[in-house]
Amino acid sequence: MSELAGWDVEPEDAPAPRVEEEPALYYGSVDEFVREFIVPTYRRKIGAGGSAQRWIATWWEHPEAVVRLTAIWRAWEALRLDPATGMSVWLRDHADYHLGVLFSDYGPFGDSEETSKRGMPLPYEAPPPELFPDEREL
Repeated sequence: MSELAGWDVEPEDAPAPRVEEEPALYYGSVDEFVREFIVPTYRRKIGAGGSAQRWIATWWEHPEAVVRLTAIWRAWEALRLDPATGMSVWLRDHADYHLGVLFSDYGPFGDSEETSKRGMPLPYEAPPPELFPDEREL
């Protein structure tokens, strides 16, 4: 009788369990995601008052922005793999919520004086290279 009686133990000649590899990241860092996806996609009127929303080119200087943008990047990476409803879920549950906070007067960019016209990419300034290393290379 085996010491492991009662446990579901594979016989020695059983095939090795299938190990699924985690899908590779599409974007290697939150900065790459912001630079290549968020900045060109969300073309908003940026400024104070009226229908303008808030944003700042140096988003990476604001801890709340880094946390929220990292959250929506990671959610995007996971949900992009769902061809049926992944992007809709990502927009509704992640992007709309977190970007709504970031773009608002009460968010971390609320005091920003930066402006841009509707239809223009969001302002962007590259962070120091060591701040967001490419996670695909770690």
